[in-house]
Amino acid sequence: MYNQIKQLLSRIIPKDVLIKNEPAIRKVMYLFYKGNKHECNICEKKNRKFVLNQRGEKLCPNCGSMPRDRRLFMEFEKQKPNKEAFRLLDFSPSRSLYRKFKSEHKINYFPSDLSTNFIAEYQYDITKIPIEDNYFDFIICYHILEHVEKDADAMKELFRVVTATGKILVQTPFKDGDIYEDFSITSPEERLKHFGQDDHVRIYSVEGLKQRLVQTGFKVNTLQFEADEYLGLNKGEIILELTKA
Repeated sequence: MYNQIKQLLSRIIPKDVLIKNEPAIRKVMYLFYKGNKHECNICEKKNRKFVLNQRGEKLCPNCGSMPRDRRLFMEFEKQKPNKEAFRLLDFSPSRSLYRKFKSEHKINYFPSDLSTNFIAEYQYDITKIPIEDNYFDFIICYHILEHVEKDADAMKELFRVVTATGKILVQTPFKDGDIYEDFSITSPEERLKHFGQDDHVRIYSVEGLKQRLVQTGFKVNTLQFEADEYLGLNKGEIILELTKA
């Protein structure tokens, strides 16, 4: 029912209007899923089941968070700076996390999206961020680097703008073996075939991405997780935690 209603609304309501009114629409839809079997740690609503989208991901019926959003928020809560106020840079944020972070008075929030496909107030090019050195206390770089041809430039910029005590959480799709990239592959159709999405330029391996980040100067800690049925979190999810070495 959820996916059918979503498809219907997307056909009859302009995208910008739909996004603006999404919280109110979801509150109505949530009434059909209200219960105590599961919980979303972002909106803190309990439900009898998560919604499965077309890719089989467990979405929160109230705020629309995906498993990776809920895992990210869990790690953010564990690792966020213990300061009265801090600066958070978030590249192409999910709508659920955008709204959550905007509501937190301690966070000086910098949501950025170059593509304009996400809700954001800034349009930073990650390969040349127009911000002074050592500025951000925390950076979220989720599913960004696989879109960037000059990823070495992006990594250098992340290193430059994070503070000496700051942290960065990075995630991309991963494969076994070596990094796979071929810059002669440029069409959306071929990129979809080779990299799994029509705007990706590579598929990282965990070790391959770690090596590039270490070469940039980062200390890299690999976090791998077990499933959590109550929170709808996936087994085997990997996050790279970066600090300045």
